[in-house]
Amino acid sequence: MNLYNTNPARPCSRRDFLWQSGGGLGGIALAAMGVNEAAGGDGVLGNKLHHPPKAKRVIQLFMSGAASHLDLWDYKPWLDQHHGEEADFGEKIELFQSGFGPWAKSYFKFRPYGGSGKQLSDAVKPLGDVVDEMAFVHNMVGKTGVHSQATFLQATGFQDPGFPGMGCWVSYALGSMNDNLPTFVVLPDHRGYASNGPKNWGSAFLPAYSQGTTVFPQRENPIENLLPQAEYITSGSERDGADLLRRMNSRYNAARPGDSRLEARIRSYELAAKMQLSAPEAMDLSKETAATLKAYGLDRQGTSYGPDINVPEEAEYFGRKCLIARRLIERGVRFVQIWSGNDNGFPRRNWDSHEDVQRDHGPLANGMAIGAAALIKDLKQRGLLEDTIILWTTEFGRMPSSQRSTGRDHNPFTFTNWLCGGGIRGGVTVGESDQWGFKPLDRDNPTQVYDIHATMLHLLGIDHERLTVRNNGIDRRLTDVHGKVIQGLLA
Repeated sequence: MNLYNTNPARPCSRRDFLWQSGGGLGGIALAAMGVNEAAGGDGVLGNKLHHPPKAKRVIQLFMSGAASHLDLWDYKPWLDQHHGEEADFGEKIELFQSGFGPWAKSYFKFRPYGGSGKQLSDAVKPLGDVVDEMAFVHNMVGKTGVHSQATFLQATGFQDPGFPGMGCWVSYALGSMNDNLPTFVVLPDHRGYASNGPKNWGSAFLPAYSQGTTVFPQRENPIENLLPQAEYITSGSERDGADLLRRMNSRYNAARPGDSRLEARIRSYELAAKMQLSAPEAMDLSKETAATLKAYGLDRQGTSYGPDINVPEEAEYFGRKCLIARRLIERGVRFVQIWSGNDNGFPRRNWDSHEDVQRDHGPLANGMAIGAAALIKDLKQRGLLEDTIILWTTEFGRMPSSQRSTGRDHNPFTFTNWLCGGGIRGGVTVGESDQWGFKPLDRDNPTQVYDIHATMLHLLGIDHERLTVRNNGIDRRLTDVHGKVIQGLLA
């Protein structure tokens, strides 16, 4: 994005004017003005969305490692009936790993919930209270059973690196709704990054300021380099240094208009100064009620947990991220991405359950469900669910046959997403898998990630085919050359 107004069709914004005319003084003036161009004022679409939006913001829950649809959401009585029999798919199957076993029923019992009667497994029982707010898509298909590529596909719309994350596109299009916090915040699993790491939320060829800001809520210092650590640095010296940096950046920028990296740097320093006051407050849960903390699984804070994966620990870790996500969107953050399950040690604490689905999925899923259910209830009670999309996804599913007796191999041929809030029709299932949960029931009409992305953008007031950026001679978009809005999901 060019900082100068080279496009006469687009009026010069206050930010552009200040950068062009004032250097460091402009940056100070900008901060003093408290510029808040909400609802997309500083996004590429400005205030001219393609159609009236139903949603303003997104919270994405990403289960890294491939959560099993068959053991959480997609009940298959057929597997109950044929459990232990030799698996025969009627076609050649290429597995990610060796260890092809017999048909395997769910490792958890399924029960109906809500007015919709939706079957959920006991592993996600807490979500039974809000199941009528949720819409399920059971015929999702991927393109690969390789974690890194499949994660890229769900996170960016492409299997290869070098493409912006979904939150980056939303940030780029709609801009900020606040002065003091990032537009796009990422809450990784405290145990590490998912496959590809920060590339999942990198800006790629979009302006660098659209990238996700990483926050680790469980760490003593959640946001690296936000506050000065040296004792000799005073508030006055830090302010003087920031002013000098603004002047230097402005002179540099004047000679190199259109450099998005410098744009990002200027924005980051401006934002960092504001975040020093606002971010610690957003992360501080001390003023939340005891009832709220308990609902999110945070009533055992300070507890020491053993080495084995367990429900209270997973509930506390995931619930904290969900509660902070609510606090962030209350303060105007546009897109929050929460990651779960990024530990490749043993016992395994991720969703890649090759060895033991019950051991791994049980605590992870129950902890996730406690946090997600609390988030949905909390947003609804505060009047925020109606314009906030929650999207739950994973990179692919798992096979209906067993592996190594109690595990399941990768299944990119079908898996589940669910959504709620922000114009989503609750209590429905759109798209089904076959009787095994192996492939879509209608193999000619699966749901792809492009359709999910197109639907999400549609609810935000964006036509996915019109949000494009020219890169290397190609008009790139989040949905590549695919995607259709899933009408059955719309309220």
